[in-house]
Amino acid sequence: MDVFRSAILQPRPPESFALQLVQQVIKPQKQTKLAQDENQLLENILRTLLQELVSSAVQSGEQIMQYGQSIDDGGSTQGLIPRLLDIVLYLCEKEHIEGGMIFQLLEDLTEMSTMRNCKDIFGYIESKQDVLGKLELFARGKLVMLRTCNQLLRRLSKANDVVFCGRILMFLAHFFPLSERSAVNIKGVFNTSNETKYEKDPPDGISIDFNFYKTFWSLQEHFCNPASLTLAPTKWQKFMTSLMVVLSTFEAQPLSDEDGDANNLEEEAANFSIKYLTSSKLMGLELKDSSFRRHVLVQCLILFDYLKAPGKSEKDMPSESMDLRKNKNRENKKEEIMSCEERVKKLLEMTPPKGSDFLNKIEHILEREKNWVWWKRDGCPAFEKQPIEKKVIQDGAKKRRLKWRLGNKELSQLWKWADQNPNALTDPQRVRTPAITEYWKPLADDMDPSAGIEAEYHHKNNRVYCWKGLRFSARQDLDGFSRFTDHGIEGVVPLELLPPDVRSKYQAKPNDRSKRAKKEEAKGASHQSEENQIATPASEIDEGIKADLEASGTPMDTDATAATGSMSQGGSPTADEHQKQSSDTDGQEAAGQSEPDADVEAGMVDGEAEMEADTEVDLDAVG
Repeated sequence: MDVFRSAILQPRPPESFALQLVQQVIKPQKQTKLAQDENQLLENILRTLLQELVSSAVQSGEQIMQYGQSIDDGGSTQGLIPRLLDIVLYLCEKEHIEGGMIFQLLEDLTEMSTMRNCKDIFGYIESKQDVLGKLELFARGKLVMLRTCNQLLRRLSKANDVVFCGRILMFLAHFFPLSERSAVNIKGVFNTSNETKYEKDPPDGISIDFNFYKTFWSLQEHFCNPASLTLAPTKWQKFMTSLMVVLSTFEAQPLSDEDGDANNLEEEAANFSIKYLTSSKLMGLELKDSSFRRHVLVQCLILFDYLKAPGKSEKDMPSESMDLRKNKNRENKKEEIMSCEERVKKLLEMTPPKGSDFLNKIEHILEREKNWVWWKRDGCPAFEKQPIEKKVIQDGAKKRRLKWRLGNKELSQLWKWADQNPNALTDPQRVRTPAITEYWKPLADDMDPSAGIEAEYHHKNNRVYCWKGLRFSARQDLDGFSRFTDHGIEGVVPLELLPPDVRSKYQAKPNDRSKRAKKEEAKGASHQSEENQIATPASEIDEGIKADLEASGTPMDTDATAATGSMSQGGSPTADEHQKQSSDTDGQEAAGQSEPDADVEAGMVDGEAEMEADTEVDLDAVG
């Protein structure tokens, strides 16, 4: 400790002797960096020395930061405590000792000092904030510095030490990054402890309206906690009633330019309190103060801006489950806010001096505040972005920019290929539809158990591949496409591509084969009967018709007789006679046939067509 005491008296810069001083006191195992136990020993020595210096300064009656300061020829040397802090800061910056040691000494120094001395200590902190904010020191001591500043803010009076509180907040804003979550009120908690006390009973001999006095100061309860207005409708009605009374009073008693110039405190260097006095005797004077009116009207704009912000909470937002009455009340509330906001802005514009300029500044601040609100709701993402790495170019080498004929490499290469092969675009094989067997070959190989391909690597997992395959099968292989309903995409694969043990799983069942065989037999019999009728001689047909007519005794139609005679004469009807006969026959059937018979006949025709299609499909599969 005596070594440090004598070292801080030296006028030399810390970099010339600081490291040798530490090595002399600690005798470390390493030459440039201390171990954990060595850092702890050095910290205890420095904290003890700092405590002795503060005690000596208090006993001598001098200021702490000026203790031991001497005036030389034309200048002055530093005090002992700032000299000690400079040595420790240099060692921390060069990573010779633990980086958080300087922050610990500053916290001890503020705790041992009065508020008058703390202003000088904080002035030293502000002068070193660039060094303290370096990454190697900031990571080790940011929490200690935050705790130190918060302790100072708790000790200060918010009414009397406004300037010093502002210095501390400005330092924290500069010391911490913008995206630091510790400095953000994430939950949006209001300082409800900031209570405004005012008189409840009217005093004797008062010359103002005491009801207006109570109404005016009751607004501070809602300004202190705006969230309460969104929960209770009765509070909102009470607030709006009180606010209308205050705004009407301001409008009835406008301020002149002379009143604004006489009571303007903004352009003077006078100190003022952050809270106004609430005595009823001062109410008349405060109403004539332009600064007082502006404070109240700006509070109204801040409150309206909070209520208009979307997404405050789930219960504040309208939902489908809410009834029409609640939605209507919310719309009415929104309209009331908009109308009151316009009245407040007009009053601010009318309040001298420079009301329009003041209103524009307030609107600009509130507009920028919305960006912070959205940033907080998005989870406070970091503002910092990593720099883009630039490739180092060798000296003397010029960066050459490649030029392409058609804009980029791919288009230029395509054009080059066309120049080399002019028939490429007219080649019929350029775009072709693959055959079914060629397309389904990869999936057939996957279905072969001997291939040993795992299920996750099968082509059936590729949705695009399956979709294209189904389109090909629908156009070229209806039999295979019909198996998709029963067996999925694997059933569409042509059977000839599959091994025998796998093919049996997707072949048609025996029952289906027997049904199809019966259909084929019935269709073959019908074809045989038609052929027999065609092969019958015309003379036999005529004799049979005559015999039937004679047996039944039914007179023969003239057209039918003429048709029969022509058939008997020529052996077969001509084309015109056949067309006439078919048209007559169709007309008779259309006139004499009922609708149910037509439906049955249509069903029979459809059934025959279906049997023919099935027969063709089976023949194709077998072939």
